[in-house]
Amino acid sequence: MSAAEQVVLLDDEGRAVGTADKHTVHGATTPRHLGFSCYGFDGAGQVLVTQRALDKPTFPGVWTNTCCGHPAPGEAVEDAARRRLRHELDVRPLDLRLVLPDFAYRASFAGVEEHELCPVLVCRIEDPPRARPDEVEAWQWWSWSRLRDEAAAPGSILSPWARLQIPLLAASGEVELLAGAPSPR
Repeated sequence: MSAAEQVVLLDDEGRAVGTADKHTVHGATTPRHLGFSCYGFDGAGQVLVTQRALDKPTFPGVWTNTCCGHPAPGEAVEDAARRRLRHELDVRPLDLRLVLPDFAYRASFAGVEEHELCPVLVCRIEDPPRARPDEVEAWQWWSWSRLRDEAAAPGSILSPWARLQIPLLAASGEVELLAGAPSPR
């Protein structure tokens, strides 16, 4: 029997103040905790977009970035991203880098809230994705411009965190380098 997955609880300044069982921490009112989001690009500059499995307790069936997750206590965000990319999609990230270290959000869906300090990473992916059905319902390669347009669209099908992260990623100039488009700077 494996131990329950733990998330790192945070205070308002982002300092660790404890841990909690991941499966019990998410509810109608969720304490602030550490997460991450990662956007993976192929060699042609397309981003891997995933639909969360339909039976996930948080945001089931919602389209979002390549991979999301929670670092374990004492685990670096980059290591957590590598672990979850391997677990969910069986891919190894290349050139993994942290782009938005202080991104935070709060969002609710179907009575379950997310409340995270959620650093955002980008990487390259060369492996063909092999999604685990308990994590990922579907996946598609989208152009960065399509993802930016969808994030800005009224009634967007994307997760609330992706809709907030994508314009910030675009403004950073980091993604345009991966996507093969000129930097806005």
